[in-house]
Amino acid sequence: MLDINNALEDKLLGFIGAGNMAEAMIRGIIRNQVVQPDQIIASDISVERKEHLSSAFDIRIATDNHSLIDQSSVIFLAVKPQAVPAVLKDISANTGAEKLLISIAAGVPVKTLAAGLPKGPRIVRTMPNTPATVMEGAMAIASDSPARPEDLETVETLFRPIGRTVRIEEKLIDAVTGLSGSGPAYVFMILEALADGGVKMGLPRDVAETLAAQTLMGSAKLFLETRTNPGQLKCMVTSPGGTTISGIHELEKGGLRASLMNAVEAATIRSIELGKA
Repeated sequence: MLDINNALEDKLLGFIGAGNMAEAMIRGIIRNQVVQPDQIIASDISVERKEHLSSAFDIRIATDNHSLIDQSSVIFLAVKPQAVPAVLKDISANTGAEKLLISIAAGVPVKTLAAGLPKGPRIVRTMPNTPATVMEGAMAIASDSPARPEDLETVETLFRPIGRTVRIEEKLIDAVTGLSGSGPAYVFMILEALADGGVKMGLPRDVAETLAAQTLMGSAKLFLETRTNPGQLKCMVTSPGGTTISGIHELEKGGLRASLMNAVEAATIRSIELGKA
């Protein structure tokens, strides 16, 4: 296994894009001492975002993307997919084979990135999510990315302290975007709805939110630690003629499962559309 501390000693991680996802990753990487704050440099079109990250994490700020590329050995492409063509044009001249580019741009395939960077940097496509901020992220890495095996290990080791990492074929990354990339928003809606239900039944708002959040977290942990089929876990809670089956009946009438499946499908399709655009 790659020793990430030795591999990145005296090298910089560059973040092109300083939005919420970049901030989540920077926070997790620093909190877990994967590298030191002065080993991270970021650039962004927003002066406000750069100042925020500099103040919050004491990282370096690049004057432009060229400066960031020149200084960095590992570069995260953390911009919106619509901005990728302009960024690739901007950095193509000085992004060569000695650089490792880690893309978290939704919907943008490796072939598009490679076509825009003719000097041939090693490229790994990934999809993390915002719970990486609290070290509970879900990250997918394209196992068939055109990079060295040790590059995949570098990415995996960078991500491991901030959540669970899986390797998949690149053709499945859009589905990951629809599930775990967009998924936190679905879960927050469920959390909010559960808490609202508790409030409707008389619970104080803070109590209802705490109970809802802990219920979601505990249920997920129960599955991850036991790997018991979710349907079986549901049946463990569902007594004949009891409260839970009455609640499940209402969820089925409301189409909860179909709605969540449709949400993942819609987000996946949108990710594909963004890549084509």
